[in-house]
Amino acid sequence: MKHTAYILLLGGLLGGLVGCNKYLEVQPDNTLTVPKTLTDLQALLNNSQKMNLQRTPNFSEASGDDYFLSDDQFNSLDVELQRIYTWKVKEYKFQNDWSIAYEPVFIANLCLEQLQKIPPTTNQAVWNQVKGAALFFRSYYFQQLVNTFAPAYDAATATNDLGIVLRTHSDFNEPSERASVQQTLEQVLHDAKEAAYLLPDLPKLPTMPSKAAAYGLLARTYLSMRYYDSAYHYADAALHLKSDLMNFAADNDINSSITSQIPFRQFNKETIFYSEMATTNYVINPSTIAVDSNIIKSYNKDDLRLTAFYTKEDTIYRFKGSYTGNEWQYFTGIAVDELYLIRSECAARVGIIGQAISDMQTLLKSRWNESANPPVITPADSKEAVTMILNERRKELFMRGTRWMDIKRLNKEGRNISLQRVVAGTTYRLNANDPYFALPLPQDIVSNTVPQNKY
Repeated sequence: MKHTAYILLLGGLLGGLVGCNKYLEVQPDNTLTVPKTLTDLQALLNNSQKMNLQRTPNFSEASGDDYFLSDDQFNSLDVELQRIYTWKVKEYKFQNDWSIAYEPVFIANLCLEQLQKIPPTTNQAVWNQVKGAALFFRSYYFQQLVNTFAPAYDAATATNDLGIVLRTHSDFNEPSERASVQQTLEQVLHDAKEAAYLLPDLPKLPTMPSKAAAYGLLARTYLSMRYYDSAYHYADAALHLKSDLMNFAADNDINSSITSQIPFRQFNKETIFYSEMATTNYVINPSTIAVDSNIIKSYNKDDLRLTAFYTKEDTIYRFKGSYTGNEWQYFTGIAVDELYLIRSECAARVGIIGQAISDMQTLLKSRWNESANPPVITPADSKEAVTMILNERRKELFMRGTRWMDIKRLNKEGRNISLQRVVAGTTYRLNANDPYFALPLPQDIVSNTVPQNKY
């Protein structure tokens, strides 16, 4: 079973790599030759098709509150997708976010195991890069999975709340058991911190992990846990390595114009780590979803994000502003703008109001019409500053895979964000802190050792 699993996955994984060694050979005893050299392992981790592209969950974003469907669009969906939209998913076995995200986890684990057989003295720098990259990818996808399929972190209950399956070995025969939320996030943090120690400051390509990316992942993770001092620390560390912002008024990373259907180049200067949202079981197709009108109304007339991010069709707005350079794909990676928002929010929360305002003004200035200046932010207190920054966060990070996490963490602080959909006159609601915010696991992996979330 183990060899068969290797053949099925590695055959598809490595078949498309150009110029790499032949990993899979027909052996006299029908056993499998697995990658053995640092070059082999680097090739595995550098395969963006398996490690970066269409890998992060869309189930959570499709369950969020930033968009809506018309009745006709809803009726055109398969029944399973209608249930995603109305928060009625119970059992499903189709290809899903769970299986898609665990594939890069498997590859990372395989690389870590094979790396143990290679002395670091072979090439210390490359050895560190391989280990750091594998740890980063495992941490990155564990964090994506726990944000989707587990409840929000709560220090009082995290040791009992169900997290995800922490696969830390490539052996398919190893029993799967759900760890707690506490154990899951400890693993995420541990892997990301070790990765940061091993990786170079910045990558050769944004699809490759780096120290800045690991710091960004740590900032995002601590933010989800509401450990704002730690989130501030790591956002600050990442920004000290990379702080480039695009000027939406005029920038080489903007295509012909921000009014174009594809305004931003892929791998633009803000991108620290590149990943894309999975498109399997797609409810949030950019060509069909309509943006919540309250979000549109929240932009100032001189805010160029309104033009860069959206296109108007009759009376509705559709999103076009992804950092993928592709109008059909959503960017979910780690970027400089998100880090400014994290540092700003966390600075406000820990009482560094001057830093919070400075970061917010820096971001807004890069988004504003050159003929006007962004309004000066003058919050009365820390609480008002946080509210202002959260509003900007929602406007900046539309369809970036962060909204579900934000709703969950903010409801833990009493913001009482409830969701509502209206379909053919029927209203569907998802109340704040509802158990369904830990989305259902696919039925084909639910067992005695992998229990389903309870609703």
